[in-house]
Parts: sequence; C-alpha cells; structure tokens
Amino acid sequence: MKKVRIVALLILSSGIMHSLYGQDPSFSQFFSSPLNINPALTANINADWRAISNMRNQWQGPASPYKTGTISFDSKVFQRKLANIEDKNFMGMGAMMMYDYAMSGTVKSTYASLNLSYNILLAEEEGFFKHRLAVGFGAIYGRRHIEFDRLNFQEQFTGFGFNTNLPTGEVALSNMKPYISSSAGITYSFSTENSNLDIGVAGFHLNRPKQTFLEDPLQHLPLRKVAHANFETYINDRVFLNTNMIFQYQFAANYFSAGGALGYDIGTEQRTNVYAGVWWWSKNALIPYFGLAYKDFQVGVSYDFTTSKLAQANIKPKTWELALILRGVKGPSKIVPCPWK
Repeated sequence: MKKVRIVALLILSSGIMHSLYGQDPSFSQFFSSPLNINPALTANINADWRAISNMRNQWQGPASPYKTGTISFDSKVFQRKLANIEDKNFMGMGAMMMYDYAMSGTVKSTYASLNLSYNILLAEEEGFFKHRLAVGFGAIYGRRHIEFDRLNFQEQFTGFGFNTNLPTGEVALSNMKPYISSSAGITYSFSTENSNLDIGVAGFHLNRPKQTFLEDPLQHLPLRKVAHANFETYINDRVFLNTNMIFQYQFAANYFSAGGALGYDIGTEQRTNVYAGVWWWSKNALIPYFGLAYKDFQVGVSYDFTTSKLAQANIKPKTWELALILRGVKGPSKIVPCPWK
C-alpha cells in the first residue's frame, strides 16, 4: 500500500504542465518563447536585443492550476556600430529564467539557461534575397522541489484530522538533486523584401541528466525533440500574415500546434500594429490570439478553449497566457513584422 501511495504522489508531482511523462513546460504562444524552442533562435531578431516575459495559468477551475513563467534576454554581440550597415555574420547570446508550479505550488520547478548562437549569411541575391544559417548551443540548470510539509499522509491521520508534525512514514521520498543538461539546434532562413521563412530543429537534454525523487539511477530526463517553422509576408502595404507551427516529442508525450494571425499597420508615426489570429493545439485546445505592437514594445494575449475530455468537466478549465516583448532597434529598416522577432 505504501508503494502505491508513493507512485501516486510521484505521478502527480512529476507531471510538469499536463503530461505523466515529465514533459518540459510548453506555451500556447510558443512563438513568443523562442529560447525555449531552439537555441539557434537566439538573437534571430529584427533588432539589436530583445527581452521577453511569458506568463501562463493553466486549468484554473476544476483542479489546482499549473503556473508557468519566464523572463529572457538575448542580443546580437560584437557588431559594428555603424548606421545602415548590417553584419553578414553575427553572434548571439541569451539567457532565460523559468519557473513552473504545480499542485498549488507544492511542486516547484525552476530552470536557468544560457545560449550561444552564430548566424551566417550563406548567399545574397539581387532583389534582397537572403539565405542564412544559424546554429545554437545551450546549457540548462534545473531543479525540482516538493514541499512535503504541505502534503498529508495516512500516518499523520489522528482520527480528528491530520497532524503534519507527525512523521510521514515515506522515508523513501527525497527532493530531487539539481541537474545540468545541454541543448543544440539549427535554423535555415530565407528572406526577401516582403517575406521571411524560418525552419529549424533542436534537441534538449542531450546528455540525459538523472531526474528522480527515489534515487533511482536509471531514471533520466528524456530527450526533447523539436521541429518548427514560421512564415511572414505582406499581403498589401498595411496587412501582413504571420504563421507558425511546432512539433515536439518527448518520450511518449508529443504535440503539434499550428496557426496564424493577420496584422494591420495603423499607419501612425509610432509604428503601431494590431494582430488577431488563432492556433490549434492537437488534442488539447483552440487558441485565439490578440496582439498589439507599439514602437518597440509588444503584448500578446491568448486563451485556450479546451477541446480535450477536460471540456466535459462540470467546472470548465480556464487557461490563459500573456507575453510581453521589448526590443532595442538599431535603426529604421524595411522588415517584415513578426510577433516574436
């Protein structure tokens, strides 16, 4: 019986986001968290630098919600500081901090990552046709912690309630030791004066670090494989289209998400754009999105309309996300607006 309780607790505590296989945190607005998708996307921006904050509140209502948040910063480095001159090749550096809370904060996961990328110009043709290739590498520090004093165990039941000062009787449980894992990725980009295409693949936890609450030497963090693509183009002088897709596979958990948004340039001197679109998360949700960009600042809001069996619950689950992006622009240029670049 004791082993059954231990296994049940571990299943609940190790299900980061919504998977029983310890899946890494994911966002509905995945395109607004590029450092979490591919280290090669570091500094792949229409600016000198970019700062992003993501906040996700998942399944609020029928159960204790999952809460996930990030803050990241990436920048091009070692550039020539000359106006209207773009370096053919450049290096990028980026860092990200992430937290993921489950079971009302009883299970807490924290991550810190550092990325390096190098972006090279493969070919440049007349008419502003550019082919670029980027490679990136990252290191991730992770830690998962359970606050056992917030849980009740059978041995603590006194007949009139639970006394948390009594021993739990679950001596096999312990908090997970921190780990360091590695990531790598590559992207190909093709751009013209009016459109842009990025395609990439990446792998996370390449070194398979150990992750266990039971000191099991055979329990390792599974490799996360990612494939992604995005396409942006002008439809006319003021209307533009942004599309994104991602496929992610980690052990027996995988998901596919795709969608797009239309943007409209209001036409003011302050470079104000509005976005509206929808994304589909396979077997999970339909996700309307609204965004507003003003000068170098952008905000994106989305809400998940659940399409899985959870939608049949008496209390409907509520999931929303907020993404804030701030860019530092070197100078005005003819670029295709993109929600995350």
